[in-house]
Amino acid sequence: MNLLGVTGCPTGIAHTFMAEKALKAAAGKLGCQIKVETNGAIGVENALTEADIKGADAIIVASDKSVDLDRFNGKPVLEVSVGDGVSKAEELVQACLSGKVPVRRGAVIQNLNPGQNQNAARQIYKHLMNGVSHMLPLVVAGGVMIAISFLWGIYSFDPASDQYNPVAAMIKSVGGYSMGLMVTVLSGFIAQSIGGRPGLLAGLVGGAIAAGTDAGFLGGIVAGFLSGYLSQGVVRSLRRLPRQLEGLKSIFIVPIVTIGGVGILMMMFAQPCAALNQWMMATLSKIQNTSPVLLGIVIGCMCAFDMGGPVNKAAYVTGTVLLGQGNYYFMAGVSAACITPPLVLAIAATIKRNRFSEDDRTAALVNYVLGFTHITEGAIPFAAKNPLKVIPILMLSSSISAIATYLMRVEVPAPHGGFLILGLVNKPVIWVLCILTGSFVGALLYILVTPVAKKNTAQWKEADDPGLLKDLLKEETVCLSLVNTGKEEVIDEMVAMLYADGVLQDAEAFKKEIMKRENISSTAFGNGIAIPHGKSKAVRMPRVAVGLSKNGISFNSSDGEPVYAVFMIAAGENEDEVHLKLLSALSKKLMEPGILSRLKECTGKDQMIRLIIEE
Repeated sequence: MNLLGVTGCPTGIAHTFMAEKALKAAAGKLGCQIKVETNGAIGVENALTEADIKGADAIIVASDKSVDLDRFNGKPVLEVSVGDGVSKAEELVQACLSGKVPVRRGAVIQNLNPGQNQNAARQIYKHLMNGVSHMLPLVVAGGVMIAISFLWGIYSFDPASDQYNPVAAMIKSVGGYSMGLMVTVLSGFIAQSIGGRPGLLAGLVGGAIAAGTDAGFLGGIVAGFLSGYLSQGVVRSLRRLPRQLEGLKSIFIVPIVTIGGVGILMMMFAQPCAALNQWMMATLSKIQNTSPVLLGIVIGCMCAFDMGGPVNKAAYVTGTVLLGQGNYYFMAGVSAACITPPLVLAIAATIKRNRFSEDDRTAALVNYVLGFTHITEGAIPFAAKNPLKVIPILMLSSSISAIATYLMRVEVPAPHGGFLILGLVNKPVIWVLCILTGSFVGALLYILVTPVAKKNTAQWKEADDPGLLKDLLKEETVCLSLVNTGKEEVIDEMVAMLYADGVLQDAEAFKKEIMKRENISSTAFGNGIAIPHGKSKAVRMPRVAVGLSKNGISFNSSDGEPVYAVFMIAAGENEDEVHLKLLSALSKKLMEPGILSRLKECTGKDQMIRLIIEE
């Protein structure tokens, strides 16, 4: 089966590429091909072409930001959150293989549950995150530039101050313009997600009014949704106009009605939004001054609860808004709480190696880099494995870091960058110590609740494919001339070969696993080759059995052609790593042009094994 994927998260940094990796791993495990388009911070990469879409059997869209879905009309489409793409990748691929994915028709978007439209809360969240994803780069760039200007002095922008420096003043001005676009861009792209181009135009105007009337961040959100839904309604109401009036509609009627309507409504809503904004800021200031411990607990729990998800983003966006108003104290705790979770895992992997498998330990150590650069998402795979134990530990750790930061009155003038912006922090050493305190506490707790990792019966490096196959290809389980020509009979023949060599302790149980996989979809992937595979407790030791057929086997392959070479993978029930690496290694080798012809030319079992290993 040929699948396509699209991934995207609001920041376009971590979840986007984690979902891509998870979908590719799941597709490989289940024996199908997938191409994944990523909608990251730097734009679309590995874009799906018209030919890709035309040849796709199903498409998985795992995104929390708006992507172009109309190109998939008429195709089976699953649209889910990017978080589901990370944690439920195998379930999504299985759904595609089952053939139960609904076909996308026009603007109707179907999700994992057939026949159900996305719920309103998810739609609203997606529109909001589209605005946030476009706003954040402006905030980060502007915030860092303003922070850099402070290196010449906190009043280096003021011509009346002794600290005045023209270069610093210019840098601060540029940063200020970037930060000043925050509310306008937020509103515009919320509206664009709902109402397309007409929504974008009205949203930009509504956002500019919100920014200019002190309605602020809340006003920008209100303006975005007002603009989007109003534009959507206006465009729908004008659909029956003659095609000759299309130009008049698009550049005259729609802009005037939407911009005028949103502008008037926002002028009416501006004062209530501004009052709510002022109340919220006053409340936060009161908590900051009277109860930094409570503030630290709230911020720490929010940042570590879903690590890049909507709760985390709520704390982060609040921090960026306050940063734009000159409150550097609040963001210091938010940054500390976001940096802590990945460091918890990295420190735990450093202190106690035996709590991690080799692959997990490598991933955990990479979290030093992710943590130091304010990327919380590196902790997600570890939290997903044991959420009830790990997430509370990460929330406690982040709370400790945030509380310590607030108690020590640390100020961070930039909204991102982690330890790369230490030169801009008022108390850099103290801030690092606050973060490390929470991280070490979390690491010790993680070690206490995590059992010693089970070692795989075989541990090979991904790059060591020849060695991997050499150990698992034996002459005793190679047949140069299979007797049968029917699919199930050939499977019986090869299972019997494995059983006779002592690889299996229960041939029937292993055959059931093989057939269960075949019932999902055929493991014949074209070119006359099939790779049936299964994991079962009936397997005593991992092995690859090989069988050649001179007459061809009816294997229900995707191209309808007979199969002439069968590679059967047998792995233990808990040998996921072995199973996946074998499947990956074999698939890569057997995709080589002309491999089947060279296999047919082999006159001895040792010659065939040598060909596969050296190919």
